[in-house]
Amino acid sequence: MIVMKFGGSSLANGERIRHVAELVKPELPRKPVLVVSAMGDTTDHLLEAATMALETGTVSIERIAELHKNTIRELAIDIPKIMSLLAELQVLLVGISLIKELTGKTKDYLVSFGERLAARIVAAYCQSTGIKAQALDAWEGGFISDSHFTAAELVPETWDSIPDKLKPLIDAGIVPVLTGFIAKDQKGAITTLGRGGSDLSATMIAAACKAEEVQIWKDVDGILTADPRIVPDAQPVEAVTYEEAAELAYFGAQVLHPRAMLPCMKTKTPVWVKNSYNPTAPGTRIVAALEKNRPILGITSRNQVTLVDIVSTRMLGQPGFLAELFSAFAKYGISVDMVATSEVSVSVTMDAVYDLEPLKKEVSRIADVEIKTGKAIVTIIGDVDRSSEILHQAFGVCAGLGIPVQMVSHGASKVNMSFIVNDAQSVEVVKGLHKHFLGTQVPHVSHFSKGSTPCI
Repeated sequence: MIVMKFGGSSLANGERIRHVAELVKPELPRKPVLVVSAMGDTTDHLLEAATMALETGTVSIERIAELHKNTIRELAIDIPKIMSLLAELQVLLVGISLIKELTGKTKDYLVSFGERLAARIVAAYCQSTGIKAQALDAWEGGFISDSHFTAAELVPETWDSIPDKLKPLIDAGIVPVLTGFIAKDQKGAITTLGRGGSDLSATMIAAACKAEEVQIWKDVDGILTADPRIVPDAQPVEAVTYEEAAELAYFGAQVLHPRAMLPCMKTKTPVWVKNSYNPTAPGTRIVAALEKNRPILGITSRNQVTLVDIVSTRMLGQPGFLAELFSAFAKYGISVDMVATSEVSVSVTMDAVYDLEPLKKEVSRIADVEIKTGKAIVTIIGDVDRSSEILHQAFGVCAGLGIPVQMVSHGASKVNMSFIVNDAQSVEVVKGLHKHFLGTQVPHVSHFSKGSTPCI
């Protein structure tokens, strides 16, 4: 079997759903399971409707109902269940308007309507084309989570419950169409799986059912060598490892969230990122291992980063200093990205979403603290065995641009070399590095051994 996951842009309207069915038909001999996101911007519209009900008492599902009703008419299908779901949604919004409260639990219930509506429409249209499809809510397909609303985690029992629920349907020749992103906790409350949740649904099914592969259908040609909004000539990468894909995603490439790859990393199930708008494009395959024959894979950046420099002579030969320091970060719930240390200093970065004043006040008891905002992390994903050559040339590019490098971190990862520049300079740096290293299909790294194969 295989798993095919379709994102919201791939299901934006009736035309796109027709296209999805055409993508599924050739795969029927491989026993596909479909996982779907909410159609188009439905999730945003649901949250906007909830905000309106909460703040003004106005209840309106007009935009949501119009999209789904128009799609049903366009596809010439009849789904009575859609009307009952829309009625249920209306009642929920009335409750929010009266109670004037929107808890995480209620928000998850609200958001779930997008995927539940989409799954029923996709399954019904597939049936109308002769595909033996059946819509399933995630919990009907074995998805069980904890009760951490808005960011739930799947419980270990899910590894057994998914194949128990799905394999009988697959063996009967049915194509299950499951809701991505949602689950139910052990008390029966609807939950959502947080960032990357829809892709996680697909990879979890693939891993638990020992599928041949999972296909993640999006609106891009795969994982690219850089953000195409910054580098218009960025090219798709044919294949990457799980680790490379995770680093690319964490440091700026938003094609696939690192969390979504964890189930397939465990079972070494291949993941294939493809473009539903351009299905003939080869896409990017994510696999367990590749031969090290590519010095540079891609260039990414992440903006709105804060750099914290901590200096103290107490660090010198003092056991437990770093433990004390990082316990303060944990106390205030601050997640650190990059770390660089010397004998008397530590520099760390984090997203610019935290109030750092309480941390600064506490850490200032044991060290001098300087907070620098408006920074960006630029990351080169490549072979760190060649990091001296790569960084030598990367710093040469930055020097040529007149841009100073403020912090460097590499070594902990086998594929990641990162450094800090000012936020306003990150686009120029990414463009310069991409042009230098990946401007053609032959790597621009002068000291690499002869015979290195192309990156792309």
